[in-house]
Amino acid sequence: MTEKEKANNQKISKVRVRVEHAIAGIKRSRSVKDVLRNTKDGFSDLVMVIACSLHNLRVDHRKKPLKL
Repeated sequence: MTEKEKANNQKISKVRVRVEHAIAGIKRSRSVKDVLRNTKDGFSDLVMVIACSLHNLRVDHRKKPLKL
């Protein structure tokens, strides 16, 4: 690989890691991982929206480490 390709690959990898961590955070909500048996229209989408909102709330209110 050329240096330019390596740099581009590194940028893509950084984004991929952040996306994978976000997806893992959302999947902490068990309702997203499990198969939903509710057949109402839009219910699966609503569950995902709620799980994403909870993840964002958890990230926003995460304790910041103290700097010494």
